[in-house]
Amino acid sequence: MISVGSKAPAFQLPSKPGEVIDVGSLFGKEKVVLLFIPLAFSSVCTAEMCHFRDSWNQWENLGAKVFGISIDSPFVTDKFRELERIPFPVLSDFNKSVAPQYDALHEDLKGMKGVTKRAAFVIGRDGKVAYAWISENPGNQVDFDAVQTAVRNAP
Repeated sequence: MISVGSKAPAFQLPSKPGEVIDVGSLFGKEKVVLLFIPLAFSSVCTAEMCHFRDSWNQWENLGAKVFGISIDSPFVTDKFRELERIPFPVLSDFNKSVAPQYDALHEDLKGMKGVTKRAAFVIGRDGKVAYAWISENPGNQVDFDAVQTAVRNAP
């Protein structure tokens, strides 16, 4: 069970076909925001990613690296990022190797097996989880202010 104070599990995931990002290499060096979304192009997920896009100056000023993560294929996550003009990578956890490490995978969501839960994590420069929020209900939106506060206050 991942919780505040836990060492963040390191990982690498593709942002598009043939392009893998080593997010774990940032742990212990940078502040990192991980945003697990159930499915690209769904209404709540699109609203979440677009909120970050529309307030991107605020997030850049905080100095954190932001990553969206979905179980969609790298073809889908790349197209989603492109069409919605999302200014940060949306990574594909198609093989469901990362979401379980963050307790962010539904076994069954309305008949769909292995869909990412909506979740937000802030990893401090010390490589530890400074903020963790996981929702069982995919309709619940991330508390953007709480994530920003966590980034500001993270070591």
